[in-house]
Amino acid sequence: MSEVEQGSGASTGAGPVTFSPSAAAAVASLLGPVDAELARRYPGDPGTRQPVHTVYVPADAFTAGTVAEWGRQALAALDAHAGTPAELAEALGVPADELITEVHARVRAKLEREPIEDLRIDFEDGYGPRPDAEEDAEAVRVARLLAAAVADGTAPPYLGVRIKCMEAAVRDRGIRTLELFLSTLLAEHGGLPDGLVLTLPKVTYPQQVTALVLLLQDFEQRAGLPAGRIGFEIQIETTQAILGPDGRATVALMIEAAEGRATGLHYGTFDYSASCGVGAAYQSMDHPVADHAKAVMQVAAAGTGVRLSDGSTNVIPTGPREQVFAAWNLHHRLVRRSLARAYYQGWDMHPAHLPTRYAAVYAFYREGLAAAAARLAAYVAKAGGDVMDEPATAKALSGYLLRGLDCGAVDLAEVTALTGLDRARLDALSGR
Repeated sequence: MSEVEQGSGASTGAGPVTFSPSAAAAVASLLGPVDAELARRYPGDPGTRQPVHTVYVPADAFTAGTVAEWGRQALAALDAHAGTPAELAEALGVPADELITEVHARVRAKLEREPIEDLRIDFEDGYGPRPDAEEDAEAVRVARLLAAAVADGTAPPYLGVRIKCMEAAVRDRGIRTLELFLSTLLAEHGGLPDGLVLTLPKVTYPQQVTALVLLLQDFEQRAGLPAGRIGFEIQIETTQAILGPDGRATVALMIEAAEGRATGLHYGTFDYSASCGVGAAYQSMDHPVADHAKAVMQVAAAGTGVRLSDGSTNVIPTGPREQVFAAWNLHHRLVRRSLARAYYQGWDMHPAHLPTRYAAVYAFYREGLAAAAARLAAYVAKAGGDVMDEPATAKALSGYLLRGLDCGAVDLAEVTALTGLDRARLDALSGR
């Protein structure tokens, strides 16, 4: 027998060579903790509706009629400057075709039905420093108004407050406002509303996230609420939130510090740009420093169930028609850019931003409806097609259709007609 034959490793026994039971057991022992860690850290998307935007209103400007007033002002802006599909197409720089006609009608209906999907009442930069007695009273007033809105059905699906940050100068004030808001809301509503969202701004160190976790744990215990009931968003507005002093990507550490309570990462356009030294005239959602920060946020959040939100533009659509059109064109372009980069939410600062927010979102989902539905139907039928899709792509396709359904861009009847799938099947394919 040659040396090659002797060293070939071929089996000379009666059967094939198999792994020993001890080797399989060793693998199970080695990877068991990894399996548990993957399940804990990366549970996947929560499978619930994500609002397409967050509307930012200073606490002292918020009243019982704010949501309805934003809707009225948004409709007034649409009627004044883009009352027809052709005018809207001109404002946005898009073709005056069947798509924009459908989008125009749906935007109008949305502004009448549900102008705001997520409302954040601001006690931070938009509110500023006030006497303690004044902010105390405002926190109680806001909580009572929100409880009443939830009770009478006029509240947006998601609502909450942004408190002051955890830095030493304003920490105690922010904690006091949070305490008054939560305790009043709990008492007035008889619990906490399902759509409650808190926002923690200007986070620089994971310990600041841990501090909020400790406060919420304490409140839940004292109020008899389930552990983990109250979640919060982390606003990424500082360079330290992206890259720590030790060179590590801090945002991932902040998600871990939240102990499962983090619901979102919200990019703060102007604070973050300023912290990088970007001049005021160039601070924008599409600046390179913004793209870098959001890319880090996106990778850190992937698979964790923590969702992403882009920032805002401070160019307001007011004044003469040419000025409104320029602002709308900019806002529409920025929203579309965010959607293409998988940032399905952003911040809106003015009622006149709502027409272009919904125009961009609705066009995004409607223009891809037929292709996405066809690919998903082919996947379910195993019929093949131009693209050989895998389960992960089918999950993305169904998720795309569900996002369109959630915001009103598309209707279930047309999705079902195109895919042959009902809502329950779409939910299952998307992992919801």
